[in-house]
Amino acid sequence: MKKLTLFLATGCGISLFVPFAPGTFGSLPGVALAYALALLPPWAQIPLCLVLTLAAIPICGIAEKMLGIRDDGRISADEWMLFPIAVVGIPILDLPWWMMVAFFSVVRIVDIIKPQPAKVLQSLPGGRGVVADDLVANLYSLVINWLLFVVIC
Repeated sequence: MKKLTLFLATGCGISLFVPFAPGTFGSLPGVALAYALALLPPWAQIPLCLVLTLAAIPICGIAEKMLGIRDDGRISADEWMLFPIAVVGIPILDLPWWMMVAFFSVVRIVDIIKPQPAKVLQSLPGGRGVVADDLVANLYSLVINWLLFVVIC
């Protein structure tokens, strides 16, 4: 069970093997997850995003203990499991690929900047702190991504 948890926590193992930006590379499975959720109507995407967020908390918390480092950069479940939040309701299946690149970039930039209250929430203990800042970052990104979608499309 611990191996499976570490596998999920590290973006299907991706962030364990990249020498730089493990969070960014480890969050790539979130793109596939977002496309899968986009097959559903928005009213079904929202509760699934909530379930993924709640599932990420123990996954990140256990991985943090296994790796022995608080909010270890190799832990990316908080990024990839929450990424679909940033595109909820946007018809990504009908958009060109470069729009997803833009949406993904927005999430990564907002996550790096950590606007308040994300920065404060990051200090919560265990998996809650690992996930809470990404939840806020993805909610901010959702607003920005919708604005991009409306302006560009």
